[in-house]
Order: sequence, then structure tokens, then C-alpha cells
Amino acid sequence: MTTAPLPLRFQIGARALASIQRQLIAVPLSLEDALEGRLPLLPPLDRTAHGYRVTSLPEDRRDAMVYAAGGMIGFVRERYTRRFVDLATGLDAWLQSIAPATRAALQSGTEKVASVSGGCLDIRRFRTPDEMTAFHDIARRIALRSCQERLLGGGLPDDSTFLRGMYQRAAADSVLGWLLHIAGEPAAYLYVTVDGGIARRDHAGHDPAFSDLRPDCVLQLAAMRDLFAAGGLQRFDFTEGDSEHKRQFATGGVDCIDMLLLRASLANRLTTAALGALERTAALGRSATRQLGLGKIARAFRR
Repeated sequence: MTTAPLPLRFQIGARALASIQRQLIAVPLSLEDALEGRLPLLPPLDRTAHGYRVTSLPEDRRDAMVYAAGGMIGFVRERYTRRFVDLATGLDAWLQSIAPATRAALQSGTEKVASVSGGCLDIRRFRTPDEMTAFHDIARRIALRSCQERLLGGGLPDDSTFLRGMYQRAAADSVLGWLLHIAGEPAAYLYVTVDGGIARRDHAGHDPAFSDLRPDCVLQLAAMRDLFAAGGLQRFDFTEGDSEHKRQFATGGVDCIDMLLLRASLANRLTTAALGALERTAALGRSATRQLGLGKIARAFRR
């Protein structure tokens, strides 16, 4: 296990007031871990690390995790529902589980994209090592223009470690890639890995120039059809975090938290106390803003 820097930001909305950096060991839980409520085993903590970052921990296991960490400071950094699609239900049952208005919007969006593209969808599928080379070249160019890359630094990676893993998975037939072209131009990508019957949405993005056509949803729908048709898969995992996109497609979810487990030092106690106080103050401010109808002023301040 290696440590990675994580800035603990003091911020209100999108405005960062200050940040303190901590070296943390990432401890991610799989979807199956979260569904079964399993606690992760914490690796040894070397002297350069300040603690752990545990992701997708079931919310009701928070106290148990802090107890298992043996006196470390537990700080909840984010709450969300980790969503998934039950692929065992079959395509027709899954489509019927989607809200009628959403289903109609997806169908309309697909037809609109097909119309712009000359009457049919231009979706390309990739899985072999050679195919994944072509996929990565185009998907990376989309990623560089995507919001995930520009704002969050979370686009499709291009470092040697990622590429090596991608080729190993392609050789083992455990990775899938999809590209959507609109009017001949690359518009959206989806990168999925497969382990033990679980298809995991590791990376996705789209060119904001096509945002009005909702290419991410059009591509996700096509990919879901492919995954249901493939057979032998149990679930599609949307991984950490939540969004309207995930809620539209998911059939279930687990209430999770991302939490930090930090060494019980005075500096860490003061830092987490200050972060907690700021978050509580911000929550009170948001509540007051809604009650007083001052949303426009608050948004201007955050910008």
C-alpha cells in the first residue's frame, strides 16, 4: 500500500478558504463489501502516513470502523448512495423499473442523436488489446475536454500504470469500452472493468459541446443493453458518489460514507474539529438562505 496526498479543504460551496494536506492510504470497499456490510482490513500504517481514507463504507458501520481502527480519529468526509443495476432481472424488467418519464426522455434523446448522425446511432465497442489501444486514444481526447478532467482531474488516465492494467485486462477479457460518435465526431466514452460477475463503471465522460444531446445517457443506455445481452453478469456498479445520471439507471443502492481515519494527534483533532464546525455552519447558512429566499445572493457569493 502506498500513501497519496489528500487536501482537506475548508470551503463554502465552490469557494476554497484554505486547505491542509494529509498523506493517506486509500482503503476502498467493493460493491459486494458494501452490500454485505463488511469492514475492510486496514494495512499497516508507516510513519509517513497520517491515516486512511476509507471509501464506500456502509453508513451504519461507521462506529464499528472507528472502533476497529483502535483509537484513531474518524471523520466523515462525504455521504452518498452507492448505486447499482441488478443485471439478473433481465433487460425488459430493468427498462420497466425506470420511471416512465425518464424512459421516454431516454428514447427521445436516442432518436435525436441518431437523427443528427444521419439516421442511426454510431456506437463503437472495444475489448481486445488492439481495440483498447484505439479506444484509449479517442476516449482520452474526449476526456481532456470533459468536465471531469477540467474541474475534477478525474478523466480517463493516460499514465503507464493505468495503460498496463488496461492491456492486462484486455488480454484477460475483463475490460470493455464504448464510444459514441455524433455526426462523425467523438462525443462520449465509457470504460468498464469486469470482476467476478460485477461490471464496474470506472471512467466515463463526454464532450461538453454535445451536452444538450445528453450523450452520456445515450451511451449508458446502449452499454446497458449490451451488458444484459452478454449474460453471466450479476450487477453493474456505478461506484462511489451519486448523481442524477446514476439515479436514473440504478435499481438499488447502499447508503455509504467516505471517511478519514487519522492518527490521534493534537493537530488532527484541531483540524477535524474545525472542518466539522465549518460544515455545520455552512449547513445552517444553507437552511437560512432557503427560508429567507436569498438563493441568488448566496450563489453570487460562492462564485
